[in-house]
Amino acid sequence: MPLPDTMTVVEISEPGGPDVLKPATRPVPEPGPGEALIRVAAAGVNRPDAIQRAGRYPPPEGQSDLPGLEVAGEVVALGDGAAGVAVGDAVCALTPGGGYAEYCLAPGAHCLPVPKGFAMVEAAAVPETFFTVWCNVFQRAGLRAGESFLVHGGSSGIGTTAIQLAKAFGASLVLTTAGSAEKCEACTALGADRAINYREEDWAEAVREATAKRGVDVILDMVGGDYIQKNIDSLATDGRLAIIAFLEGSKAELNLARFMVKRQTITASTLRAQSIEAKAGIAAELRDNVWPLLADGSVKPVIHGTFPLAEAATAHALMESSAHIGKIVLTVDGA
Repeated sequence: MPLPDTMTVVEISEPGGPDVLKPATRPVPEPGPGEALIRVAAAGVNRPDAIQRAGRYPPPEGQSDLPGLEVAGEVVALGDGAAGVAVGDAVCALTPGGGYAEYCLAPGAHCLPVPKGFAMVEAAAVPETFFTVWCNVFQRAGLRAGESFLVHGGSSGIGTTAIQLAKAFGASLVLTTAGSAEKCEACTALGADRAINYREEDWAEAVREATAKRGVDVILDMVGGDYIQKNIDSLATDGRLAIIAFLEGSKAELNLARFMVKRQTITASTLRAQSIEAKAGIAAELRDNVWPLLADGSVKPVIHGTFPLAEAATAHALMESSAHIGKIVLTVDGA
């Protein structure tokens, strides 16, 4: 079936709140070298989309200005040299942008098969969080079996993924923070050994108690601000802190004396700015190590709810309210 000339998208009409997300019509993009064109069935909604919408996270040069960093759907066309994917494949993909649309481009090397037994909505909730957690917790911070782990924001898409993967790969103790009793219960149901309601208790003191004052081996943080020093203080000797966002600010006054004595490490990264090759490496490791866990049901994305593509503004408002648990996904008509 020939492809249409145009498609429905949701674009950022101007920097601002959720209401600046507007449906529009654009040409269907053509895949360049190494790229796959995907007919989108569903697209995940992520915090970076909201930051881009607000005007603080521009897309990489030469990439789509549309929000949307992960999609699931069918490959309908390939550019020269696109390897590891074929027309007709059902895939989920990490994209550099452009996911809020009926058609989206992604490097072929960043496309992975829809996990066995997954609906498209479930598959669309996988790439951004699983790439991020694998890169930062396992590649960069090097979490190993038998080590302890703390993730902040345990009820978020990142948090629900990190809890499950840490448990699946043998972490001896998985701790998390969350902002309500309901969210804490959701985290323990996913495998967290202790979920700390940061609104009701000092999470750093709770970590101290849970680890018999030793501290944790790896922390994944997206909060920043005054959490940075508290994270350092909560690390064990040779502990590693992986920072992926700064919801409470990127600046903090730090006392690094104990940090040096305890031989600790801070690593920080963003996913979108990494090279195609680097993200292809993450994709290959996910295929080998995590896709079997998704296929057998031992790990799965947590989906709070879905919205039609045209209601992306409502989805963003929900995400920014922090009332959700897990991921929010947009569905595309006719997919």
